[in-house]
Amino acid sequence: MDDTRRHLLLAGASAGLLSATGAMAAPAIREIDIEANGLRFRALEAGAGPLALCLHGFPDSPWTYRHLLPELARAGYRAVAPWMRGYAPTAIPADNDFSTRALAADANGLHAALGGDDRAVLIAHDWGSAAAYGALTSEPGRWRRAVIMNVPPWAVFGQIAFRYDQLKRSFYFWLFQMGVAESIVGSNDLAFIESLWRDWSPTFDPTAEMPRVKACLRDPANLRAALGYYRDFFAPDRFGTPAWAEAQAAVLGRPVPQPVLYLHGTRDGCIALDAAGADAVRSVLSPTSEVERIPGVGHFMLVEAPRQIDGRIVRFVGSP
Repeated sequence: MDDTRRHLLLAGASAGLLSATGAMAAPAIREIDIEANGLRFRALEAGAGPLALCLHGFPDSPWTYRHLLPELARAGYRAVAPWMRGYAPTAIPADNDFSTRALAADANGLHAALGGDDRAVLIAHDWGSAAAYGALTSEPGRWRRAVIMNVPPWAVFGQIAFRYDQLKRSFYFWLFQMGVAESIVGSNDLAFIESLWRDWSPTFDPTAEMPRVKACLRDPANLRAALGYYRDFFAPDRFGTPAWAEAQAAVLGRPVPQPVLYLHGTRDGCIALDAAGADAVRSVLSPTSEVERIPGVGHFMLVEAPRQIDGRIVRFVGSP
């Protein structure tokens, strides 16, 4: 079998075939390898058609999109969810660049490598959202629409990041700057990561998610890479300086021109966004964008309420 396409058939069915009960079987999810932006990415893929690129965050894996990928495939998209740079089995960049500029370049590079066109849509969560904001503004002609979850635009997040309640939630930003963080997070089979999931999605049991999430980060080199996202962005010697602000403005500081569906759970223990915050997000997005706070849902909404969230996403991106 071709090494670049290892087929993982879900539910024993392939796209377009009928199950034994006569219902339409779920489109297959496959693993593929892609060379983009100087890196080798592993990704999950379902369907054929215009590109729907789905980006995960920390601490997570593309398997969080396992419910959405078949739905996007049914809607006529080639849905692709890569392991982000540094998350096994995607490569760790030789230059250890985990800047938002690099993340945005990854998204646009994947668009090019996957043959995307101007019908492509971008769907992102957590750190994937930071990548998406940069990709959408730096090369807007690549993307028709976007769905972004749980991380508001910097113009809004910058307003809430240093409130006392948010600082308590964001303690790990600063913990991760310390060399000892790798030992703390990696101890007891990455128990710290499971604790974050429980804090961030307080009504959801993440036990079934942990094997795939931890597989991305169990190697110390991959864990160091994932913490590198925070060490690059929040480095104490650069954070908030004019040079840092200039670099981020080039990626995160420009208005997103495409229509965006922004979703945020009301029970998100990672970033709290109240009704006023949602209004602030609405004010900085394009006029045709939509903003919704999802009642009772936490940070990992894609696995907490997949039918609700997937349906909302598919309705917004529409048919290609």
